[in-house]
Amino acid sequence: MSATLIIMLDSHLPESDLLKVLLEPLLEDFQYWFSQARLRLEGNQLQGLDQEQQSELLGRVEQAQKDVSAAQSLFRVTNGQVGVDTPVVMQWHQLVSECWQVAMAARLNPSSEGEK
Repeated sequence: MSATLIIMLDSHLPESDLLKVLLEPLLEDFQYWFSQARLRLEGNQLQGLDQEQQSELLGRVEQAQKDVSAAQSLFRVTNGQVGVDTPVVMQWHQLVSECWQVAMAARLNPSSEGEK
């Protein structure tokens, strides 16, 4: 897990309640989209990616999924008193967007999906 992944919050600040409302569902969304990306990347040779690119993308998705799991665990254990550094959230968002683009390209050319 990245050293900048987790930031501690003062439990007496009102931001901690806001963090619970926003961060928990966001982490769940990241888990969902990374799981969907893994299924697609593990099960098919995708249009627009050679095997090395697909393997590299899958590795980044797997690492991000582990990092999100760690953040979720810390979030639960501390009762919502930790957050995720904004640049890390942005990296995850960028990775999700990249996975969406790959999935969209595969949907636009379904004949290539499933070829190995």
